[in-house]
Amino acid sequence: MGEVVWDIQGSDKGCRYRQFLEQMKPFVEGERYEIPLMGNVSAALKEVFGFLWVGFYVVHGEKLLLGPFQGPMACSEIKWGRGVCGTAWKEKRTLIVPDVDQFPGHIACSSRSRSEIVVPLMKNGSVCAVLDIDSEEKDFFDDVDGAYLEELANIIVKTIYP
Repeated sequence: MGEVVWDIQGSDKGCRYRQFLEQMKPFVEGERYEIPLMGNVSAALKEVFGFLWVGFYVVHGEKLLLGPFQGPMACSEIKWGRGVCGTAWKEKRTLIVPDVDQFPGHIACSSRSRSEIVVPLMKNGSVCAVLDIDSEEKDFFDDVDGAYLEELANIIVKTIYP
């Protein structure tokens, strides 16, 4: 694969996500291994949207282990039900946290993080990994982010966990 030049235009968030998914699909659907796929998805999301931190945590027994990511250093493991990632895993649902300082048990890997979204990757009713994204701005994420990131998560699961 050569250099990817993203052609994402417009200020409407939904429109930008639609363009992103359209341009990302050929790279996602052509990959069969989770590490390179998660690495490229993390890099693409960070490059296109400018998030503080983008990455994956993969389920390993009763904890999430840090997978491919882009951004400041991160926690290497998270227990089930702990922090935003562990809670999204436990509850099997996307969590949008407008202010991480107000989330009980938030795990602060970067003091610059102000808001967060975590999207579980679901296979056969079980969480196999989570996509975690942090922003330096409070109230940054909303249902538009949730819907499109869930769509991306579904594409990833269908590709690497068929």
